Amino acid sequence: MCGIVGYVGGRPVQDLLLEGLGRLEYRGYDSAGISVIAGEEVQTVRSVGNLNALREKVQATTGAGAVAVAQQPATTGIGHTRWATHGRVSEENAHPHYDGGSRVHVVVNGIVENYMTLKERLLAKGVEFTSETDAEVIAHLIADLYDGDLARAVRAAYAQLEGHFAFVAMSLDEPELLVGARRECPLVVGRGEGEQFLASAVPAFLSETRRIQHVENGEVVVLRPDRVILTTADGEAVERDVVTVDWDEETAEKGGYETFMLKEIHEQADAVAETVADRLARGTGVDLDEEGALEESILERARRIVIVACGTAYHAGAIGRYAIEEWARVPVEIDIASEYRYRNPVVGPGDLVIGVSQSGETADTLAAMRLARERGATVLAVTNTRGSQATREADGVLYTRAGLEIGVAATKTFVCQVAVFYMLALRLAELHGTLPPERIAELVAELKRLPRSIDEVVAGAEQSAAAIAEGCWQSDFFLYIGRHVGLPVALEGALKLKEISYISTDAYAAGEMKHGPIALLDEATPVVCVATSSPVLEKLVSNVQEARARGARVIAVASAGEGVVEPHADATLTVPATDWMLQPVLAVIPLQLLAYAIARKRGLNVDQPRNLAKTVTVE
Repeated sequence: MCGIVGYVGGRPVQDLLLEGLGRLEYRGYDSAGISVIAGEEVQTVRSVGNLNALREKVQATTGAGAVAVAQQPATTGIGHTRWATHGRVSEENAHPHYDGGSRVHVVVNGIVENYMTLKERLLAKGVEFTSETDAEVIAHLIADLYDGDLARAVRAAYAQLEGHFAFVAMSLDEPELLVGARRECPLVVGRGEGEQFLASAVPAFLSETRRIQHVENGEVVVLRPDRVILTTADGEAVERDVVTVDWDEETAEKGGYETFMLKEIHEQADAVAETVADRLARGTGVDLDEEGALEESILERARRIVIVACGTAYHAGAIGRYAIEEWARVPVEIDIASEYRYRNPVVGPGDLVIGVSQSGETADTLAAMRLARERGATVLAVTNTRGSQATREADGVLYTRAGLEIGVAATKTFVCQVAVFYMLALRLAELHGTLPPERIAELVAELKRLPRSIDEVVAGAEQSAAAIAEGCWQSDFFLYIGRHVGLPVALEGALKLKEISYISTDAYAAGEMKHGPIALLDEATPVVCVATSSPVLEKLVSNVQEARARGARVIAVASAGEGVVEPHADATLTVPATDWMLQPVLAVIPLQLLAYAIARKRGLNVDQPRNLAKTVTVE
C-alpha cells in the first residue's frame, strides 16, 4: 500500500515530489524519502515517521529548503511514502533504494517474492546491501543489468522478478528519464507539456494535470519530458489513449469510485496480497518472524488460545478459531472484549491471548488485553496500525497491512485480519506437527491465490449484487444464516447491512432455526445464506429448504461448481472454488456488495453511517 511518485520535466522537482507524497500519505506513513538528480550526483533524503518528518529533514539538510545544491535545480526525481511490509521501520529501510554506486535509484510498492534468491545471486557477485527490505534487490538487479539503456535494464529485471509490485527507476547516467513497471500494483501517468508524472494514484499529480494514461498489468513505461512510451514487458509498443479526468480532489482520493467504501472493497485483493506475500514466500510454509512478532517458542508451547475483539474484528477472530482448531488442534476460546473484561475469566501463564483491533485503540479490546497480561498470559495484538496502543501493550504484534481504511464499515481490514489468522493457524500447525508438509504447502498455495480470486469475486459480484438489491432494498427485515466457518461470514454480512442501510437484520447459526428464528420468516423476508463448500453444506441446504417452505426469499452465496444450493435459492452469488476453510475471505465480498447496493438504493451515506465512528476509543 506504499505511495510512489516520480517527475521528469523542467520545473524544480523537490516541492512537486513532496506535494505529491502529501496526497498519497494515506497509502503509508511509516517512513518517506525522495531522490533527485542534481548535477553530477543523486541526492537522497529519507526519514522515519510521517511526511512532516521528511519535510523537516529536507529543510534541515539544505537550509534554504532545496535538496539539490547545484547551479541548476533538480528537475528529475522520485519519492516514496512507506507502509512497512518487509523489514522494520527505519531510515535504512525507507525508500528510495539505490545500488552501491548510488547511480540507480528506485521506489517500490509491493512485494518481491523471490528476493532471497536474487539477493543471494547478487551477494555472490560482491553486491553489498544496506537494508532489510526486499525492494532494495530491484535497485541492485537493475544496476547489474544496466548497459547504458535503463529501459532495457528494467525490462530484463522485470523478467526475473516474482510477486506483485510497481516500481519507478531512474539513473544518474540518463538524467532526463524515468522508467516504471507494474505487476498487479497500480501505476498511472500524468501527462503535461514538457513534463511527465508517474505515481501509484492520480491524487499525486491532480493539481498539476488531469490528463492521464493508465499503465496496465505487465507493462513498462518510459517517461521523458517530451514523451511517454508504453511497452509490454518484452518491449513491444503499446498504444494507449490519453484521457482527461474531471475529478475534484475528493473524487481523486476515492480513485474515481463513488464512495470510499466501494474503493476499499475493490482494494481488498491488493490488501490481502500485501498481508500474505512475503510471509508465504518460501511456498512450503509460513514465516512470521518479523518486527514485533512473538518468539516462536511461545507459539510452540501454546496449549490454549483466547481471542478477544469487538464487532467486525470479533467475526474475523471467530473464523480464526475454526482455522486454528482445524489445522493446529489447539483449543481456542473467543469472547467479545467488552464482556471478557468484566467476567473474571480463567486465564494465566501458558495461555496465549490474541487481541484483534484494526485501529489498535479499541478501548474494550485494550482493557481485555491488559487484564490477560496482568494475570500472566502472553498477549498478541493483531492490528493494522503501527505505533497504536495495542502494539505498545502487547508482547507481540502481527500487522494486517491493509492500508488506510476511511469508510467506517470495515471491508479490507476484515479480510486481512482473516488472512493473518489463516497464516497464524498454519504456522501453529507447522510448529505442532499437526498437518503433513504437503497439506501445508497446498494450503499456502491456495492462500497465495486468494488475491486473484478476490479480484474475480469483485468483478463478478458487483452487478449481480446490485440486481438482487433491486428486489429487496425496501424490505424491513433480513435474516442471515450460516454453519461452521460460514457462520462468522453470515454475522459479518448482517453487520454490514445494519451499519450502512439501517435495516433490522439478524444472523443465526442455521442449525438454530427451529429454536426460534424460523418464527420470523414469511413471504416478505429475505434470507441470506452462506452456502460455500464445507463439510456441513448438506446440513445447511436442509435449513434453506425450511426457509423456502415458509415462503422466504433465499439469497445464497455459493462456491463455483458446487451446484448443491442453487436449486433451492431464488438468487445466487457465486465465488471461486478454493479450500473450504479459506472460503470466508471470498464469501464475505458479495455480502459487502449486497449491503452496499441496498444502502445506495436507499440514498444513504455509506462512508459515514449514523451514530458510528471508525474507532471506538471509549467504553
